[in-house]
Amino acid sequence: MFRALRPVFTRPSGTVRTCALLVLLAATGIAILELVREQTGTPGFFVGLGLALLPVAPLMAAFRWLGRAAPAPWSQLLFCFGWGACTAALIAILANNFATEWIAAATADPSGADRLGSVAIAPVVEESAKAAALLLVFAFRRRHLTGPADGFVVAGFTATGFAFTENILYLGNAFVQDLADGTTGVLNSVTAATFFVRVVLSPFAHPLFTVLTGLGVGAAAARARRSHRICLPLLGLAAAMGMHALWNGSSQFGDHGFHIVYACVMVPAFGLLVWLAVRIRHRRLRAVADELALYAAAGWLAPAEVPALASMPARSLARALARRSGGRAAGRAVARYEADAAALALLRNRARRGRPSPEADFARRERELLHRLWQRRATAAPALARAAVLEELLPPWSHAAQPTDGVTVAGPAAVPGPRREEARREEVRREEPFLRRSGPWTPATPAGPSSIRPCVLPGGDGVR
Repeated sequence: MFRALRPVFTRPSGTVRTCALLVLLAATGIAILELVREQTGTPGFFVGLGLALLPVAPLMAAFRWLGRAAPAPWSQLLFCFGWGACTAALIAILANNFATEWIAAATADPSGADRLGSVAIAPVVEESAKAAALLLVFAFRRRHLTGPADGFVVAGFTATGFAFTENILYLGNAFVQDLADGTTGVLNSVTAATFFVRVVLSPFAHPLFTVLTGLGVGAAAARARRSHRICLPLLGLAAAMGMHALWNGSSQFGDHGFHIVYACVMVPAFGLLVWLAVRIRHRRLRAVADELALYAAAGWLAPAEVPALASMPARSLARALARRSGGRAAGRAVARYEADAAALALLRNRARRGRPSPEADFARRERELLHRLWQRRATAAPALARAAVLEELLPPWSHAAQPTDGVTVAGPAAVPGPRREEARREEVRREEPFLRRSGPWTPATPAGPSSIRPCVLPGGDGVR
């Protein structure tokens, strides 16, 4: 009987999970919009909405820039933004209001309840609600969390969505207050002051807090020890709550408390995270170059593709060249090729560093990525090789292979064919038996043409 019932309790499919999350986001989105509109009124809601939109695009572009080395799917990033703007914001408003009212009723001190709620309750509730998006990605899309950089990006999009909804509320209420007071001048406007503090002075506040959680979750995804995978996210979440509490409580430190916290804590922390983001991006591109060089030596990539795939300007140029000669479809094919190549490089990099990746999962994922690369190789490889030449990324002795048009590459830089490369690889295997590896260092055969046979890549088993 239990065997017959077992299929009923199988894990929901990806489509079911996607539909459930979309329904949740839609329901919470409608609820939060109506709740904010009730508190600000319709005029205040639309004024707040227009002003709150201004920092969204620059923040999303900044976090997307960080993740361009190995871009996450836009669907995942938009889900995180929607979670922050809808679900996390709704949880925060309801929980904060309930906690503040309960404390006020218990202590008979409404002003003290507001202060306590702002410093002690709001940071815990809001950061936990935003962290839920990262945990969902960690649980169901772990392949897209390859390290701290991915946690950085996911957390940034989530916090940007949360700040967007919160700004609508604050700016809308400020506009309503100006209408009630009859304020007409900009200097005396509460709306202008709120806009300056929240949008001009500190648009990075919420992203700064949540990025600490994201770094913990991303680092946990790259660790094999169970204790690390539990403690690192909790440590990041605790740091986010502490920073958030310090920011909310800055007004309690005297007349200049806000300025002191802003100048001595927020600005240095922001500068440190910017430096860390640039360093992480550079290290990822270097890892892409190192790992893809092994696949190029095996014949899966042309040598000229490797420096192009490790250079963001060259990637952009390759997409432009493909669009110019083959239209938007060719440009999209090159973009997907670049993303898959970066994902392949980071997959191998994690395995070489002993990061959590079971052998079967490594082989399956590698086979999938190699097959997708092979499908788009005819379109992407010439454009990338041409971009490498135009960006002067190739050594001088390879310039003899310069292409004569936008997408055609001739000479040694041409993409090697699988049959020709198979003979060369067989000779290498006979002469250098140490290259024959097993486990995660032996790439799986892609589900492509029967003539494609992958060779063993050098550098495994601790070599390098």
